[in-house]
Amino acid sequence: MKRLLPCVFALLILVLAGCGPEKKSVFPPAVTIQKLVARPGGMWHIELRIQNNSYGEMDFGTLQGQLQVADLGPVLLDRKVDLDIPAFAPDVVTLDLLPTHEMAAALAAIAGKGSAGSLPYTIHGTVTAKPEQEDKPRSFEFHDKDWLSPVPGIPDTYR
Repeated sequence: MKRLLPCVFALLILVLAGCGPEKKSVFPPAVTIQKLVARPGGMWHIELRIQNNSYGEMDFGTLQGQLQVADLGPVLLDRKVDLDIPAFAPDVVTLDLLPTHEMAAALAAIAGKGSAGSLPYTIHGTVTAKPEQEDKPRSFEFHDKDWLSPVPGIPDTYR
């Protein structure tokens, strides 16, 4: 009986330790360009897709980074996000920016090529978000390399 009591006590502690709230894993979000529209006057209207890759909801606050098209100089991205994104779900934030003259010319050069035209881009920076089980926001780095191509039938629109 003396040996049984410590075993029962240890088992009880293990069972009670598993009764607390489940800790949900947190992973960095992904940020990509969902759509880019070249507007008259030179402004670009960009839809950024933020993908929450975590097992719990995250409250997103700010996004800061750089967008580089081809090997040209980058432009800064700075946007208050203010989105609550559920686990494994995406949402979209829009921003307008004025590209450099070289970036606008590079995008215009592929416009007439239809879906055969493409232009590489890199987007990187940090996004702040507060995981649902935490008290303070964290900064998460993001980095994406992809291609922009004209959307068939929709002038001045790229994906």
